Amino acid sequence: MVVQSEGIPRLLLPGPRLGQAPTVIDLRTRDPLGWLLRPLQILTGSPQEVLLIRDKPRFRDGDYVEILTPKARLRRELNGYLLGLIEVTAFIGAVAGLLVYLSLNLFLVRPMQRITASMERFRANPDDPAARIAGSHRRDEIGRAEAELNRMQADLRIALNSRARLAALGEAVAKINHDLRNMLTSAQIASERLALSGDPSVAAALPRLERALDRASALASNVLEYGKSEERPPEPAVISLLAAVEAAGDDAGLLRAGVRLEARLEAEDAAMADPEQTHRVLVNLLRNAREAIQGAESEGGGAIVVSASHEEARVILRLADNGPGLPPRALANLFQPFTGSARPGGTGLGLAISRELAQANHGDLALADNGPDGAVFELTLPAA
Repeated sequence: MVVQSEGIPRLLLPGPRLGQAPTVIDLRTRDPLGWLLRPLQILTGSPQEVLLIRDKPRFRDGDYVEILTPKARLRRELNGYLLGLIEVTAFIGAVAGLLVYLSLNLFLVRPMQRITASMERFRANPDDPAARIAGSHRRDEIGRAEAELNRMQADLRIALNSRARLAALGEAVAKINHDLRNMLTSAQIASERLALSGDPSVAAALPRLERALDRASALASNVLEYGKSEERPPEPAVISLLAAVEAAGDDAGLLRAGVRLEARLEAEDAAMADPEQTHRVLVNLLRNAREAIQGAESEGGGAIVVSASHEEARVILRLADNGPGLPPRALANLFQPFTGSARPGGTGLGLAISRELAQANHGDLALADNGPDGAVFELTLPAA
């Protein structure tokens, strides 16, 4: 060991004479690459090599201190330090890995298992209340996935219930369809006999009766169409809106019920749509308005005002009544089958079928206004 102070080296601890020059390692230089490579130099090469390590003194004043040491001894110390470092690193890595595993299992894996199990239970039995996932009120992506799955399961359950009711309705209608057609056939035969009576009043009312019987017969023939995947394709034709509204008002029973129908339409107002399907839509809307007005028992009588406006290549038919308006509970599912009925005993199919028919004719049906002074529906159809 040699210490140099004020330019004068002093031997503090003598060593054996060497047969070759030692390898000098100066630790006073701050070379990052050298600091990384020096441990590798110690661990490699000949173990008989002698190292001369030079550094600045830490415990006394001086220029530098030199230590001459065998490389084999320094290698053993470095190997021991390296082994301890590996053991500590392995322990810290194992603890960190365990914590990461437990965290991932707690915050990701287990919630995903809950979501997956809920999906499997819902697929196996959608009617099981336990299959619906309960939200954890988390605000991250897992919480959003749970909330969306909860909403999707609720929507699917409503849709499945609607389809089940549609299937039950189709089965019931199929059973009575045959008998109903026989009754209508008998009524048609009776109308033909009435035509031979020669009574002028009977002759005046007979065409209306025949049209009603024909429509009822066609409806009985196609009554199961709504339960199928789609309605029959529409057959567009030019429709006079004034004549269509008056015919629909007659079939909706407005005159007999004492409800006025004010058709504020021009003779040239026309649409391009299927006449029969458009008639069904108008009858549904006018009948609903009549029943709402009658249920309100308002003084002064009720009225339904029908007007038309043109917008580009479309005609918008507005049907406004002076009834009590739709209740708030019916607005959310107004056009949903079996859920949008606003009156006791209603099935909720009328508006659902009407909107489907309007959209099939490249139009639409929407509720434009609602309040205590009445409701306004807008039927949009392609203009003729």
